[in-house]
Amino acid sequence: MTSKQKKSKATWSDVKSKLADVDRIGLIGLIQDLYAANKDNQTFLHARFGLGEDILKPYKTTISRWICPDVMRNQPISVAKAKKAITDYKKAVGQPEGLAELSIFYCEEVFVFLGYCGMDDEGYFDALVRTFEQALKYVMALPEAKRPVFIDRLEQVALQGPNVGWGVGDDMEILLAEYGIDD
Repeated sequence: MTSKQKKSKATWSDVKSKLADVDRIGLIGLIQDLYAANKDNQTFLHARFGLGEDILKPYKTTISRWICPDVMRNQPISVAKAKKAITDYKKAVGQPEGLAELSIFYCEEVFVFLGYCGMDDEGYFDALVRTFEQALKYVMALPEAKRPVFIDRLEQVALQGPNVGWGVGDDMEILLAEYGIDD
């Protein structure tokens, strides 16, 4: 009786060692297959290589879809999927200005949604405050000359915070003060 040898789960190291044997044409073919296989792969490659007019547009579309869904079409909300768009951009390009833009856009879209639909979900509001803080971090990492437009948008978001309850407005005001931004 022979015992079957258990094969461990494949890892990046396994893939990397196989890629070492692939020539340039084979590698381009592999990337082409990955590109054709999945829209997320296309978005990643377009962003990584700066292709298209607005590389942030697909990420913004995803954020809007999941954080500000069409309730008339019974679309669900998913904070995780909306935030994943920001993480995906960070992996593809990770430019601080793009991260600031997407994080602020996320916060703005929350208030678009709340403008026509009520929400009573503490997790939704906690995610808003965490994303607001992340946006502040990204903005403050930018050169000083690029900050004002983003800071203005964050202040506009913070002005809407008290309207939703859950301490959102207070949390946003505290964060603005911690980052030295006064209204």
